[in-house]
Amino acid sequence: MKTTSTNAGILPSRQAVVYAGDYLNKLAGEQIERECRIRLQEGCDELVVNFSQTELVNSIGVSILLGIIDSASNKGAKIVFSDVKQETAELFDILGVTKHVDIQ
Repeated sequence: MKTTSTNAGILPSRQAVVYAGDYLNKLAGEQIERECRIRLQEGCDELVVNFSQTELVNSIGVSILLGIIDSASNKGAKIVFSDVKQETAELFDILGVTKHVDIQ
């Protein structure tokens, strides 16, 4: 089961892309959180979390995402969720996550 990609990196614009994997649960969420923290420490000013392969997000995954949003905000970094499936976007909207991130 692929949970997160090791292809994350900082692009020339100081933007980092992290791949969420197929199921965003506690284990995958912790991996994404670690990767995002590393990128923020490296000076990233925009984190893109790519959900192109994500089929399910559970409540713990959402909670971890909120922690990532908080960490990025404290560093002055922007968070973008990309390639979010409609059902997941609706979940994020219902839970108020979309108030804190851009969804592309």
